[in-house]
Amino acid sequence: MARKTAQRFSRTPRKARRDDGPPPVGVADVVERDADGDLFVRLTKGDPDGPMWRLAPGAGEASAGAPGLGDRLLVRFERLEGGETEARLIKHLGQSVHRILGVVRKARREIRVEPVDRKSRDSVLIPPSESADLRDGDLVLVQINTEGRRPHGPKSGRVLETVGREDDPRAASLLAIHAHGVPTGFSAAAEAEAEAAKPPTLAGRTDLRQLPLVTIDPPDARDHDDAVYAEPDEDPKNPGGWIVWVAIADVAAYVRPGSALDHEAREKGNSVYFPDRVEPMLPETLSAGLCSLIERQARACLAVRMVFDAQGAKRSHRFSRGLMRSAAKLSYEQAQTAIDGRPDDATGPLMEAVLRPLWTAYGVLKAARDRRSPVEIDSVERRIVLGADGKVASIRPRESLEAHKLIEECMIQANVCAAETLEQRRSPLIYRVHDAPSEAKLQALADFLATLAIPWNKGEAARTERFNRLLAQVRGGPHFEIVNEVVLRTQMQAIYSPENIGHFGLNLDRYAHFTSPIRRYADLIVHRALITALGLGDDGLSGEDVARLKETAEHITLAERRAMAAERDATDRYVAAFLEDKTGADFTGRITGVTRFGLFVRLSETGADGLVPVSSLGDDYFVHDEASHALVGERTGVRWRLGRVVEVRLKEATPITGGLILEMLSEPEVRDPKARPPRPAFRGRGNRAGPSPGPRGGRRSS
Repeated sequence: MARKTAQRFSRTPRKARRDDGPPPVGVADVVERDADGDLFVRLTKGDPDGPMWRLAPGAGEASAGAPGLGDRLLVRFERLEGGETEARLIKHLGQSVHRILGVVRKARREIRVEPVDRKSRDSVLIPPSESADLRDGDLVLVQINTEGRRPHGPKSGRVLETVGREDDPRAASLLAIHAHGVPTGFSAAAEAEAEAAKPPTLAGRTDLRQLPLVTIDPPDARDHDDAVYAEPDEDPKNPGGWIVWVAIADVAAYVRPGSALDHEAREKGNSVYFPDRVEPMLPETLSAGLCSLIERQARACLAVRMVFDAQGAKRSHRFSRGLMRSAAKLSYEQAQTAIDGRPDDATGPLMEAVLRPLWTAYGVLKAARDRRSPVEIDSVERRIVLGADGKVASIRPRESLEAHKLIEECMIQANVCAAETLEQRRSPLIYRVHDAPSEAKLQALADFLATLAIPWNKGEAARTERFNRLLAQVRGGPHFEIVNEVVLRTQMQAIYSPENIGHFGLNLDRYAHFTSPIRRYADLIVHRALITALGLGDDGLSGEDVARLKETAEHITLAERRAMAAERDATDRYVAAFLEDKTGADFTGRITGVTRFGLFVRLSETGADGLVPVSSLGDDYFVHDEASHALVGERTGVRWRLGRVVEVRLKEATPITGGLILEMLSEPEVRDPKARPPRPAFRGRGNRAGPSPGPRGGRRSS
């Protein structure tokens, strides 16, 4: 449903207020979210009952992070055609003082709400008139009183909403959802549209049911976006060549432009995955039903047939809108075990016709990938395994299999084909772009490598093969982990954009997300663009899609940041809950963050990140040497360096915030008499209380 534009008024969720003209730039608090999921801001120093303005995507959002209720922002006000004014994010200034998410603590004479944000210290008093129905351990959203507040003493407030219980195993994900404003559920209209969807027919489609396409996914996957198949090319002009098929769920056939499903999918931007639940972009009727490429069931798809030569160079590709039937649903581990010589009842019959050809074709694609030389940074992901009671049973590293790389490379090639086709047809589209590292980041990398006596030519342009040579040079040596970490931090974050600048990390000139339309709105837009550009139906890009392309790209970039932050916070809380009864235990870890207030250490066994406060590191002033990523004792010269393996003791685990406090057991590195003393830009005193930890860097995705 198209959104109406208000005339000469700011759009607010309650009623239209006359736009009295905000300043061009101002500090504002996020004070409300309407039924559509839109956020509204009010000037921090304005009238508490004054006008609110809708927060629209802005250029600063990709780096600022996803705002939510209670956040304080620096915004730019822009007047649109028709007189409406919108606020666009410039910078995230942190949590607003007006609202907090916290846990109720009842004492004999008072009721307090302690914030779940580990960076917040002040609790809020709830008056008896507001607390009759509250229980100890309730998770609540609180509005802080600002009128008549004394400059000193505790804050007071009122409870706006009870969101769950502290002892609920699902509390970690519930807190992350509310803290980051992740949209949940679906409207009755969207659910009705999903329920009304019909199974696909052959009308207007190519019959691909004879192709033994297979899905290869995690064992617990509930939706299946993509299926693959490969066969030798019989064309005598292409000796040793291969044909690779990638078939993707045809979500565009069910989610039409302007529908309730479309509006809500765009608002969500993507599915959000937590250890205990998924907040899907589409209702389950579609995401796990008609849009999912279920084994041995006819499903609508948008497929690409790609032809590669014996060296892995793509000779041609062709898209078609088809009807397919998955020959098998396989897990990564199942497919890998089969190709390693241990097939089971499901994979045995597929070995010669499906799996061996896929692996042989992948060998050809991998040779081309190696020549292309995308950035190859090592990373280890952890999988949280929940027991029947909903609590964490174990935390395991995710094994990196050749099967993962096979599917990844097939999807990358299909994404490239989508971008190439749409460019050739001069069609608007949303690219997945990844900028090269900035000069400032490259300078910082060079300065750091100099502390390790590793040469790096500052004047040479950033190229992926340069980073790969560097990583190969140190692999197997004592500095590999730290160099790998710093190279990761040197990279920019990938974003969505209608303007193409290429994808630096993958070393590709053009790239667009096409392969996951069940869980990413960007892919749905690319599907619609292909349908229109290739004349595959009347359900392609709408005029509104095209007009809002830039806004959509900005919005879904913001939604992706929001999802990543929420997933990370939930994981931190689950890990803290898992470690809570291990307080006092000793662990091996690696220093992964160095700040003026302490060291972040990642525990080897669980991948959990904890803080060693600078106040516990010894009786010295510690200087944060940014060039060498180290804390250095100003008097003693001892050093704590990024990447070092250390022994630590768990002092405190707080599941409600996800915070871990560690005690350092290892000894620091002694002073190098030839080393130049660092500049005292930031100092932290040992054996004194240090400042609370700030935000850490997030994961990056391609």
